[in-house]
Amino acid sequence: MSDHPGSEAFRRILDPADNATGGGAAAAIAGAMAAALLAMVARLSVGRGLPQPDTFYTAVAAEAEEIARQLLAGADADAQAFDAVCAAYRLPKSSATQREERSIAIQSALVHATDVPLANAEHCRRVLQLCRMLRDHCNPNVISDLECAELLAHAGQQGCLSNVETNLRAIRDAETRARLARRAERLRESTSASDVSL
Repeated sequence: MSDHPGSEAFRRILDPADNATGGGAAAAIAGAMAAALLAMVARLSVGRGLPQPDTFYTAVAAEAEEIARQLLAGADADAQAFDAVCAAYRLPKSSATQREERSIAIQSALVHATDVPLANAEHCRRVLQLCRMLRDHCNPNVISDLECAELLAHAGQQGCLSNVETNLRAIRDAETRARLARRAERLRESTSASDVSL
């Protein structure tokens, strides 16, 4: 597992002594688990004589597997982005030049640390869309797995967006902050809690 994308962030999340890798990475991993479950549901729906052709299920499985890989990598990216923010805050600030350079580095790191969970939230949204496509069309023996996938994907998206909101408050450039906020709002509007099967 050590060579698997996302395994480093997962290890750090489970480490009680690690105070740096948190909600953003955990949310991305929740989304990755959702995508993996979705892929399993799709694979186990092939050859069952269901309403959709087998090509539909194999296509969903392939896309879900790719999203799972992207979200695992996104978990590592989130952890690394936060590390970069911390490193920027540790830069020297003795002189006016150092303070200016530090401020620029912090803002750049914060923007990146906001872009990453936004991308992860977008992947989670796609997992939710694929889950809805399988509702009423999948192998009934794995319907609980599909429901778990929906719940995890929703939690992943909401967790990523919560991380975005926190970072937005620290971004000073109004235009950049507004652009990122619009992306987050579009994601919230496109997926509501009522879309999740409970």
